[in-house]
Amino acid sequence: MNTQVVNENLYQEIVTKQANISLIGLGYVGMPIAVAFAKKINVIGFDISSEKVELYKNGIDPTKEVGNEAIKQTTVEFTSNEEDLKKAKFHIVAVPTPVNADHTPDLRPIQGASRTLGKNLTKGSIVVYESTVYPGVTEDICVPILEEESGLKCGIDFKVGYSPERINPGDTVHRLETIIKVVSGMDEESLDIIAKVYELVVDAGVYKAESIKVAEAAKVIENSQRDINIAFMNELSIIFNKMDIDTKAVLKAAGTKWNFLNFSPGLVGGHCIGVDPYYLTYKAEQLGYRSQIILSGRRINDDMGKYVVENLVKSLIKSNIPVAGAKVAILGFTFKEDCPDTRNTRVIDIVEELKEYGITPVIADPVADAEEAHHEYGIFFDSMEDVKDMDAVILAVAHKEFMDLSHEEISNWFNSMNEKKVLLDIKGVLNRKDYETNEYKYWRL
Repeated sequence: MNTQVVNENLYQEIVTKQANISLIGLGYVGMPIAVAFAKKINVIGFDISSEKVELYKNGIDPTKEVGNEAIKQTTVEFTSNEEDLKKAKFHIVAVPTPVNADHTPDLRPIQGASRTLGKNLTKGSIVVYESTVYPGVTEDICVPILEEESGLKCGIDFKVGYSPERINPGDTVHRLETIIKVVSGMDEESLDIIAKVYELVVDAGVYKAESIKVAEAAKVIENSQRDINIAFMNELSIIFNKMDIDTKAVLKAAGTKWNFLNFSPGLVGGHCIGVDPYYLTYKAEQLGYRSQIILSGRRINDDMGKYVVENLVKSLIKSNIPVAGAKVAILGFTFKEDCPDTRNTRVIDIVEELKEYGITPVIADPVADAEEAHHEYGIFFDSMEDVKDMDAVILAVAHKEFMDLSHEEISNWFNSMNEKKVLLDIKGVLNRKDYETNEYKYWRL
């Protein structure tokens, strides 16, 4: 049987623009990849959201990852017509892989993308998945869907690979081009072509993993490791708060040791750190092993919103401010600073916990995608002008525009009739000494 399905010259055809590549999923990860590749080769950018595609066509970057100017200048062929995928021979799937309410993997986006691609897959193609998954998803779940929808046979009519995304949304330093790219393929031929294609845009170079499963596992443990380290910092913060010791000061002192790991306490959200560990523990449980360290870290991090609100309530009581009906502002709602993405933000945990105490907070975030926040959480943002006469303020996200606020501007947020201004600084961005005064009840992780 002839297994030489992928044209040996496919890479050359891509480079000389005789063959196209496609990017399926144009979010915070997929769109920057499409734009980067389009500087060198022909790219079809596909997304099921016609509204998103129209924004890109009009030169608007809702993700703020590359900016409007780069979108206006790019040669990416943006489309929501799935049949356009037939024009490509090399496909990159970069759709989100969230978790369900019970923390089990939600594979519907990647399954849906596989079905759409399968319907439009042509002989001799290579499909590379970038979505974070547990080991085995590419070959055991995605390949059968591609085969069923296309009527083609993997290894005979098309080939697959996996290359985990490492783009850090909102990070202007660690980009696609500057981070070593792990690549894998189902065999040597596909691995070679996949590696060469990514080398077109990844200046830092590629690392060829031994197998697709190794590459899948490498991605899922990268973020699990970060999650565990942050959980340790959050646990330290709980302990040191009980001891009335400033956690940030302790970490600063410990950080003078050359091999001390630089992590900080905080809310753990986003599509990676707060999600990926559950993919690994889900697969482990299928194999009869109940995770101990990973799930312990997850429990700590998932409870931090509740812990923040408990300390807010204690601060209000100590300041003789009634809890029920207190006017509380939350500044920042995104999952990380200077990034408009609100999906899987853990600030929502603070909002929900406040409701348990009869508090409906004022929420202001000039960076966040307001439409997305309303769609995801039913939340309407308030303006910064609405932050006045407050009983308490929670500085939840360290956006640059919050970092530049003066002491006077912060002071003007509060109700001057209260004996104390209750200020919670989740990220520890303010100078503690400026607010540990008789005027303030200041608290941070």
